[in-house]
Amino acid sequence: MKKNIIFIVLLSFVSVLSFAQQEATDASQVKEKDYPVSATFESGVLIDAQTVVIPEVKTLEMVIQHKFGTIENGRTNLWGIYGSSNIRLGLNYVPVKNVQIGAGITKRYMTTDLNAKWTVLQQTRKNTIPVSVMLYGNVGIDGRPKSAFETGSVREAYTGPVNDFGFSDRLSYFSELVVARKFNEWLSLQAGVSFTHYNAVGVLYDHDKVGVHFNGRVKVTPQGSIIFTYDSPLKIKDISEQREWTNHPKPALTFGYEVSTGTHAFQIYMGSTTSLLPQDNIMWNQNEMNDKGFAIGFTITRLWAY
Repeated sequence: MKKNIIFIVLLSFVSVLSFAQQEATDASQVKEKDYPVSATFESGVLIDAQTVVIPEVKTLEMVIQHKFGTIENGRTNLWGIYGSSNIRLGLNYVPVKNVQIGAGITKRYMTTDLNAKWTVLQQTRKNTIPVSVMLYGNVGIDGRPKSAFETGSVREAYTGPVNDFGFSDRLSYFSELVVARKFNEWLSLQAGVSFTHYNAVGVLYDHDKVGVHFNGRVKVTPQGSIIFTYDSPLKIKDISEQREWTNHPKPALTFGYEVSTGTHAFQIYMGSTTSLLPQDNIMWNQNEMNDKGFAIGFTITRLWAY
């Protein structure tokens, strides 16, 4: 009986030690857990590019983007401010963690866009995951009248060529893979590769374009940052329908300043494109990086969390 009591006491002691050790291990694991970095960028939009940032679940984001005309006429039209402009209004929503859906409409061609963004990986504080990875895509619907399109799908008939134009000819697509890293509290950079497709284009243009993108933020005050974007369409003969590069789109460089207050971000900038949709920028930009091609613009984002 005495031996049984000693055995039970020892067993209880070992059980308590094992439980205590397990608790210590669990506490150590909680302490060592690696969390995602915060504020790689101040907003999900950097000028006219998408960043790897997606707000918290059930957050509604309003985006206002405005680009004035080019500065080539100088003070005649106040460096483009009273010239032609391009405007986009958009709303984004986060239904589940790391996934965002949205819609917007752009003044140029009255293009409606439906878009989605997914942060596949998030950089962590202890570099367990060294970078953030994001996928973005949109579908643009050109709202111009049918007469604005040079060609749809042309078929021969007894009465001659007939322009068999359909709704699908209004569609354009943009998809992008972005990799970003927050190097420290003041420097964040991201790079991406994209594919653009238009269902209907003029006879002197390509349907497809591959582009590369490079964006960054340099924080100079607690609320202020110097920002920039660079977008370059690539010349790839294998996907081109042209014999010569007479209408190849030009790279676009934009630089500016951002002020952020957490729920608001205001960016003012100057860049060598007046496009606001990424597929328009990659496919159609013909602005040079000089005093004739640069235009002033601004972007405002506002968050509401529920």
